Amino acid sequence: MPKPPVTPPIAHLFRALGDPTRLRLLNLIGNREICVCYLVEILGMSQPKISRHLAYLRRAGIVTARRDGKWMHYRLAIPRDEAAAAILQETVKNLARKPEMQRDIARLSSACCQPQRFELLQGAPQPQAVGQALRSPTVYKG
Repeated sequence: MPKPPVTPPIAHLFRALGDPTRLRLLNLIGNREICVCYLVEILGMSQPKISRHLAYLRRAGIVTARRDGKWMHYRLAIPRDEAAAAILQETVKNLARKPEMQRDIARLSSACCQPQRFELLQGAPQPQAVGQALRSPTVYKG
């Protein structure tokens, strides 16, 4: 008999949102599916550090990943808990209003338009918009 999906406690969500790097990652992921190489390039941090933060977000149930060959793609996962989902939605919406977060998005837009300028992005798949990412629930099964 399959196990029922696990819903992380809401405290995990608050701990996940309590770190500036993880907030920057959530802002960059936003309503798109994005390869980790873009996150590394835009934030200017090492891939292992970014991966640790993404793993933390995955354990909190707010990010999901899929592998496509050598590329890892990340997108938001809406928690099953309504309160947690509302908190995540408001957080992501308000992050987009902050100047420092807007700068990250501007750098992402520049990188997407000219990936040849960045060594890490050579051959990387372009970030793809996820239709209604914050409105269509994705069940966390971690």
